[in-house]
Amino acid sequence: MTQATSNVDTFIEHYSRADVIAKYITKSAGAGIEHVLANVYGPIYLRVIQELTAQRPKQHRFRILEYGCGGGMNLLKLVDLLRSAGVQLDKGYGTDFSPPMVEAARWEAAAHLSEDTLSSLAFVVAHNADLITGLSRSLSVSYEQLSNSFDLIVGVNTTRYCHRLKRETECARHIFDLLSPGGYSIVIDMNRYFPLFRSNFRNIFKPHSEVYIPTLKEYTRPFREVGFRIEESRNFCWVPHSAGARLVAVCRTLTPVLDMCLSPFAMRSLVIGREPH
Repeated sequence: MTQATSNVDTFIEHYSRADVIAKYITKSAGAGIEHVLANVYGPIYLRVIQELTAQRPKQHRFRILEYGCGGGMNLLKLVDLLRSAGVQLDKGYGTDFSPPMVEAARWEAAAHLSEDTLSSLAFVVAHNADLITGLSRSLSVSYEQLSNSFDLIVGVNTTRYCHRLKRETECARHIFDLLSPGGYSIVIDMNRYFPLFRSNFRNIFKPHSEVYIPTLKEYTRPFREVGFRIEESRNFCWVPHSAGARLVAVCRTLTPVLDMCLSPFAMRSLVIGREPH
């Protein structure tokens, strides 16, 4: 067994545990992720959706993908934002390398969406660094049918696993190939230089390849190398996904000052890339 295969198995095992899955579904995820989706990530998604809407034909029906979708909360937020912007959804896909997590996402969608909207979504098992192959196999469609067919592809707290497996360039290339001209990629992930991640302390004795967190430059590099035009690359967000209501209130109050004085040390890295026309 190779080191990469061993690491993948470790990640799948972790994200198949019930207590971990509970952190990625609405009823048990906590106030932090709810606040972040509505007030931090949501405005970024909406701005990109509006930019896409301006360049697409009036009756265009959008196709979106979230890789590493977890319990589906982020994809459901994207669907909600598309609806609020008056955009027609053709198809939305969520992929994850953990089959139990994919099943949790299906339940999450069924609990929160109308039947009409639900019929436009599909959650399938696929690895981040091999998205086209995983989608092709799970959906029984060809590479040619998937290529150049998506308007927006998003990865939240999942791209770092490609770096840990040393397959970040493959991930970026698959995203590039899936997007249609003018399409957008949004990456949001942990910032190496934020000093207070609890996982830093829990993982101190784990192998480096299992816990590595890239820098902003490292998140950006593979997307630039495969041909994306980088629209935005910065650190942001001071609210932990797992925060309770009180901590959310404190972090929200401090955010303007922290953004002004300490932005390189914010919790998340953001990379927005656009595929050239």
